[in-house]
Order: sequence, then C-alpha cells, then structure tokens
Amino acid sequence: MRETEGVIKFELDHRDGPAPTTELGTLNAWRTVLHRLGLVGQVEGRYGGYGFGNVSVRDGAGFLISGTQTGRPENLDPDAYVAVLDCDPAANRIVSQGRVKPSSESLTHGAIYTADSTVGCVLHAHSPEIWQRIDELGLPATPADVAYGTPAMAETVATLLADSRMPRPGVFATRGHEDGVFAFGSRPDDAGMALVGVLARALALAS
Repeated sequence: MRETEGVIKFELDHRDGPAPTTELGTLNAWRTVLHRLGLVGQVEGRYGGYGFGNVSVRDGAGFLISGTQTGRPENLDPDAYVAVLDCDPAANRIVSQGRVKPSSESLTHGAIYTADSTVGCVLHAHSPEIWQRIDELGLPATPADVAYGTPAMAETVATLLADSRMPRPGVFATRGHEDGVFAFGSRPDDAGMALVGVLARALALAS
C-alpha cells in the first residue's frame, strides 16, 4: 500500500509569522517550470489528489521551502514559502516560521544542506519517467525500505552526498517514495538544469 503524500512525520515547532523576505524570484521561476513539466503540482487521480514536489533555497543558517500542500498553483506568492530556522534530523525535529507549515520533505532538504555547505538550492520532484529508469540512468538512489520525511531518509541522503562519486550539481532518486527525485546545486539554475537534463535522458530512453 502506497504511503499518503504530504504527511508531516517530524516533530514540528511552527510559529506563525511574516512571509520570508529573501529574494525568491529565481527559485519561484524554477518551481513554475517544474509545475508546467508536471514534476510539481496537485492533480486529481495522482497520488490520491495530494500535492507533490517542493523547492527550497539556503537562507543564512536555515532555508526557505515551499509549504506543505501548496502544489496546486502554478505560481506561488511569498506567503506560500516558510523559513526553516532549525532542522535536526537526529531528533526528528523542525523549527519553522511563516504563514504555512513546511513541506513534509523538509527533513530531507535540511539533510542535504547540512551534508554539503556548497549546496544553495534543493528541488524535489515527482517523475515516473525518471523513477522507473533509475538503474538505466545510473542514478544514485536511497533504498526501497527507507520512507520519505524520516530520520532514516535524512541519514541515507547524507551518506549519498558524502560519496565522492555523487556529481555536483546532482540528482538522486528515492526508491521508497514513489516517483521521488531530488536535484541540488549551488544555485536554483544549477539544480533545475540538472533535473531537466536527467528528465530528457529518461524520455530518450523511453522513446
């Protein structure tokens, strides 16, 4: 039985507050691109109608991430983003502030930022075209028994990024999270181009 999308599994200390003030233009533009490609969104009949995919950018000691279940709009306004002020995968705990609660994938985003100080952006997409061809594409991937949004996922992701064979910018898949793919890079442009490049390779294999 497939897990329900969008369920927050970590302990959340969330404070209602102003929307992030950091410039989100480039990140938001890439989210719109991913939405148009069907990699982020909310579609009836797909994943039980729940929103899927999320994007983030490093911000000081923390990061800004799109809120939980904000997948439906093609364009997000600043109120749909939230600041993650502290992320502790070992304690399974997130501290955040914003008008919305953070994505259920925030723990994984935080693990990526912690594992590599050069990463400035993380994109989480859902792509059956990529996910069904993980091995053909030679993508690094987390094990099938590791669930999304858990300390185990965060720990596994940290191990993946510690591997010298992981390219920068990079893309990896999550075997235990249907269609799940993560891209990361120093800037949104780097992560976005890496993700779209892998999608193009997957489509070429499919044809």
